[in-house]
Amino acid sequence: MAFRSWLDVRGSWRPGHAPALVVIPLVLIVTVCVVDVLSQPHIHLGPLLVAAPAITVAFAGARVTALMGALAVAAQVLIGILSGELTTANVQAQIAALIVVSLVCVTLCVVRDRREWRLHRVQSVAEAAQSVLLQPLPTQAGPLRIAGLYLPAEEEAELGGDLYAAARTDHHSTRLLIGDVRGNGLAAINNAALLLGAFRAAAHRQATLPRLAIHLDGAFRWDTSQWGPDAAQDTSEDFATALLLDIPDHEPVVHLVACGHPPPLLLRGNQLTPLTAEASHLPIGFGGAFGIAAYDVQTFPFAVGDLLLLYTDGVIEARNGDGLFYPFTERARQWTRDNPDELVRHLRDDLLTHVRGRLNDDAAVVVVRRLAV
Repeated sequence: MAFRSWLDVRGSWRPGHAPALVVIPLVLIVTVCVVDVLSQPHIHLGPLLVAAPAITVAFAGARVTALMGALAVAAQVLIGILSGELTTANVQAQIAALIVVSLVCVTLCVVRDRREWRLHRVQSVAEAAQSVLLQPLPTQAGPLRIAGLYLPAEEEAELGGDLYAAARTDHHSTRLLIGDVRGNGLAAINNAALLLGAFRAAAHRQATLPRLAIHLDGAFRWDTSQWGPDAAQDTSEDFATALLLDIPDHEPVVHLVACGHPPPLLLRGNQLTPLTAEASHLPIGFGGAFGIAAYDVQTFPFAVGDLLLLYTDGVIEARNGDGLFYPFTERARQWTRDNPDELVRHLRDDLLTHVRGRLNDDAAVVVVRRLAV
């Protein structure tokens, strides 16, 4: 019933093809019928009718294909009647062959549609799961206007090794996380989901940024070692670069902890300043292993009207066909007056144009503008 209902909604047309294409097999059937009847008796064009259902398979579903097959069979019967050869073995063989080919085409349509339906269901479930993992950023958080951009390197994917998240605290501040997990594929998605879950579980609490960094590092290492030394050995090289930021509502500053991640960019008018932390700690997953017991917090000015750009290395390391890196800082200066949503759209279009639509690595960007309280 579910499959039938889906077919009814979908119709009997292939995605991206107009119903007007049905004119092609119809014209073929009429043309073959007329030419065969008007031609000399020794000329037989009836076998060409098999092309009608075969062509219909390319753009329509089972119902339209069956209709074209039935019309082709009817045309073959009409040709046999008008030529007086309906009872001959040759014409009857052509009719039988046409029926068999039409049935085969309809069967192929049914099998294809069932597989597409199953694929559609799988994609829907995957998209739902991915949207839960990488939740959209809030457009407004206190005095902040926020926009996020995620571009996966793998086609049809919604989540890879890059990640971002936001959370509000009880003491009137917004916390942000942007990170890049080593590797790609399912292992990277699993580690990204782990970090996102750990951040969402702890970021809203009163803990300081250093304690939050320790929590993320501990959660990451615990997950990779909980199944014993063999599992820990397989994941010993798993890590994630990350930036943790805390932006208070009533103070024009941003506090950050850098864990091996590229520094954010502060845009004030036409001036662009990298917020490079004096202490850049090891990536998440290495802290406890190397005895890091504390993380240093760096504080930078972040006034009303300023724009903050957080990004992953998939942006700055994106190459075009000539091997040139994407000029991120140069392009960002052009959009300082745009709101975060517009800047994200400009950046997305420009980046994809630079790489001709094919990224070699996942890319993520978070844009934050401070508004007046």
